[in-house]
Amino acid sequence: MAGVNKVILIGNLGRDPEIRTFETGAKKASFTLATSEAYKDRDGNRMENTEWHNIVCWRNLADIAEQYLTKGKQIYLEGRIRTRSWEDNGVKKYITEIEASTFTMLGSRADEANRPPETRVGTPTSPSASPAQTPPADEYAGGGVDDLPF
Repeated sequence: MAGVNKVILIGNLGRDPEIRTFETGAKKASFTLATSEAYKDRDGNRMENTEWHNIVCWRNLADIAEQYLTKGKQIYLEGRIRTRSWEDNGVKKYITEIEASTFTMLGSRADEANRPPETRVGTPTSPSASPAQTPPADEYAGGGVDDLPF
């Protein structure tokens, strides 16, 4: 029977992707991703637990990461767990990474438009660089919270 190695994460980048290009022309992007969960302890105090994940993207996905991802950006990511080892001065070391197969940038275009111009994605004439236009609340289908059927 075959196994399944699939990871799905939604989190925020801890740093800008670090890009490395190899002699073969292959490109690798590495960055950290923080995922957090909130819960209440026995005493009712709100607690938060943050996990940090090492993410690796290869080839075309690395190109996209280099162009569009920046520290703090929220993404949805799918991939697989990879563990590798190496020797450092006779000591065997291990690292567990998530090898991304795809990711989707989350957040609104308004978030992008509010960033300083030098960090915006696209050019001033591209749709991704212009502010998002949100219709007024009364134009949304279904109206407000009071119209929920349950």
